[in-house]
Amino acid sequence: MGLISQPLLVTILMLAISNLFMTFAWYGHLKNMSASPWYVAALVSWGIALFEYLIQVPANRIGYSELNLGQLKILQEVITLLVFVPFAVLYMNQPLKWDYLYAALCMMGAVYFIFRN
Repeated sequence: MGLISQPLLVTILMLAISNLFMTFAWYGHLKNMSASPWYVAALVSWGIALFEYLIQVPANRIGYSELNLGQLKILQEVITLLVFVPFAVLYMNQPLKWDYLYAALCMMGAVYFIFRN
């Protein structure tokens, strides 16, 4: 048997995809729609977020079959950081900062504490 179960792998992949949608919903309009009124950006973001929820909700249901609620939340936060950093650097042209590494180290601590026996 592998190190990771199939339901957990499916959960991780689905959460990564949903995070990609949500990151664009939350922040993509800052680059693409800066000249549009905020309410137009909000409506577009809601449309993108609908797809995020269609992936995220079943992902959490699948993940909850193997993880407790705290573990599921920390997994989500780690995936969020893993999606956000490349988005910020590659898409939004933000500088890569040491702060991202420090945040990742803090998240590793959170993973340790929430997953330990």
